[in-house]
Amino acid sequence: MMINTVILVPQGAEYQAVCRGLRRSKGLRPTVLSIPVGIQPLTKYLQQWEQQKQSPSKVLVMGLCGSLRQRYAVGDVVLYQHCTYQRQVQECDRTFTAQLYSRLHQQVSLVKGLTSDRVIWSAREKSSLGETSDSDVVDMESFVALQFFQQMGVAITVLRVISDDCQHDIPDLTPAISADGSLQTLPLAWGLISQPIAATRLIRGSLQGLKVLEKAIQSLFING
Repeated sequence: MMINTVILVPQGAEYQAVCRGLRRSKGLRPTVLSIPVGIQPLTKYLQQWEQQKQSPSKVLVMGLCGSLRQRYAVGDVVLYQHCTYQRQVQECDRTFTAQLYSRLHQQVSLVKGLTSDRVIWSAREKSSLGETSDSDVVDMESFVALQFFQQMGVAITVLRVISDDCQHDIPDLTPAISADGSLQTLPLAWGLISQPIAATRLIRGSLQGLKVLEKAIQSLFING
């Protein structure tokens, strides 16, 4: 099922969690690529990647995401049916999605994703976005990846873990994301220090989400 699959994961802690999970699995070892955070940096990255003339049979986007609905909590594993950006919708590959769902069905929910060009940090905006976009979760990369690989005729879907809920604020870390899609240490630290309660909540949720992400990748690749 996972032969010739490339996994795309946002750089940093998410990428490291996926790699840890794969090292502990005894099955097939796919190619894992560390991608930049955000729409524009990922678009540029994929354009450069295309020039290498590589064409995997399947692509799986993994990482963390934020909840836009109360029924989806921190630590929940979600599998996208489709993803929206500025009212455009990109469908995930149905066959590939169904294969992953059958393997993880007891620990995964099918959801509608939303991609944003900035961090959605306030609880009020999360709930509002959930209603206006008819989406369940939000991230900053999935739509771009779906659009790119579907145009190439490559089967692609998205599997993520929720790291922040829709009932609490998290720090606004948008200023910490540089133009190349990497996290800048000082703005990140300042964003966390200036909002200590929200920062504690985000860190706790992220650590929980990363542990679940690590286990999810093990479940997928334990038998190849």
